[in-house]
Amino acid sequence: MPVDFGLALVESHPKSDLNYWMNNLEHLLPHMEGTIKSLWMTDHLFWGDDFAYEVWTVLSYLAAKFPAFDLGPMVLGQNYRNPALVAKMAATLQQFSGGRFIMGIGAGWKEDEYRGYGYDLPSARVRLEQLDDSLEIFKRLWTQPGKVSYQGKHYRIEDAILEPKPVPVPPICVGVKGDHALAIAAKHADWWNVSDVNIRTYKDRLAVLNQHCEAIGRDPKTIRKTWFGRVVTGRTESDIYRLANSWKMPFTTENAFVGTPSQIVEQMLEFVAAGCDYFMIDILGLPDQTILYMVLNEIVSVVRKLG
Repeated sequence: MPVDFGLALVESHPKSDLNYWMNNLEHLLPHMEGTIKSLWMTDHLFWGDDFAYEVWTVLSYLAAKFPAFDLGPMVLGQNYRNPALVAKMAATLQQFSGGRFIMGIGAGWKEDEYRGYGYDLPSARVRLEQLDDSLEIFKRLWTQPGKVSYQGKHYRIEDAILEPKPVPVPPICVGVKGDHALAIAAKHADWWNVSDVNIRTYKDRLAVLNQHCEAIGRDPKTIRKTWFGRVVTGRTESDIYRLANSWKMPFTTENAFVGTPSQIVEQMLEFVAAGCDYFMIDILGLPDQTILYMVLNEIVSVVRKLG
């Protein structure tokens, strides 16, 4: 399978005019067509006091505005929304996007958002059980004809009808890295995603995923392996250092791809050798044209060719 790349659009942005954000997309994305395959929006309600945009609204806008790209959330917090309604929303967006939607989903974790917006924050065990229920509901509603019922540990549906069915059924990308969470990915995922990890952690988590697959008799090769995170590049050490320390937390090779273009190619090829064939990248420094073309021509194109 060829190596693919997606552009990550993070949920929060320094306070600026909304048109500035949208104009940047309209200016940048035509340059990415044919090199970047997909657009990804994170699912957060707020992050500090930065501006934050709601994921489903943004994805609907992106689907209509930029028809050259696949798109998906990276990743939904499963218990922010009723799972049956999410299945319906996904089926609708799949219909209107012409089959370009990918369902990215995780267990949810950001406590201040739960408290701030009035959601209960269950234990990690319960959130994983909810994720398992959600994925079962998605698959049943997307594929079973007629009235569909399901009684899970936390979520249920009764004589639910979902029409039209999504065509094709959206790939399910489960974004998790804990041992128990990876068992759910092994059971349900078409794709697996892990974010902000180095190659050592990636290999360790992949080994656990493979063990869970083997335990249930699933071929691990049937799950596509993906990575989400940041790319920090420049021509000089000082440029790279400045960008790496310009965000909410410093980025290093422990949690991002950091270095000159040739160094980042080497870092990414380690992941490719381990089985990763999709990188969803947040490129620090955009809309700087120099950084854009450095990433597209000296990183993405080279990794796609060598991978």
